[in-house]
Amino acid sequence: MGNIKKDLDNIQVVSTSFECSMTADVALFGFNEGELKILLTKRSVGLKKNFWLLPGGIMEEEETLEQCATKVLLYLTGIKNVPMQQVKAYSKLKRHDVKRVVTVSFYALVQPKNHPIEQKVNVTETKWFNIKELPKKIGFDHKEIITDALKLLQYNLNHHMTFGQLLPETFTLNELQSLYEAVLNEQLDRRNFRKRISQLELLENTGIIKKGVKGGPFLYRILK
Repeated sequence: MGNIKKDLDNIQVVSTSFECSMTADVALFGFNEGELKILLTKRSVGLKKNFWLLPGGIMEEEETLEQCATKVLLYLTGIKNVPMQQVKAYSKLKRHDVKRVVTVSFYALVQPKNHPIEQKVNVTETKWFNIKELPKKIGFDHKEIITDALKLLQYNLNHHMTFGQLLPETFTLNELQSLYEAVLNEQLDRRNFRKRISQLELLENTGIIKKGVKGGPFLYRILK
């Protein structure tokens, strides 16, 4: 019984419990000209200033992880008002060179043309990379974070047709298929794709034809 009490004492939160820093990293995906892209930054300060990094930073005392994710994205890129979804927590030992750090990652889905990047102090370069052509020098474990965020995006697109702002509010079925192919990294049969999308019953035909496109395709939107 004494051993059980000691074990329980070891898992209770007390004033002397181990503490570590918490950070939030944001995998910001964009879709442009048929390509799935991700936004990375290079910074002029820190131990990884010659590496590409996801927008990220430390959670301060009076904020939540969600607020931290919104903050670092704004501070490093100027991008704001973007819905995010939590992906995963990372707590391996010695992830960071300075001290013990636990990171919680988020992803967001945008159209780059709708979210122009602002040049920020201590950020030397910000760039959209094709998800299939990532740079070699990615800092910390951010490549793993990108991979995990992409897997969640693929799952949500495949099972729930969740693609955030990757497409405009109305889109053609060809544009939707192009998005699926870019995210899933595979070629899809046109007839089978449209049959599957129809079975999901998540789209409605607006009855409006997209102008300037051969064949006059109808525009669709997600059902509210």
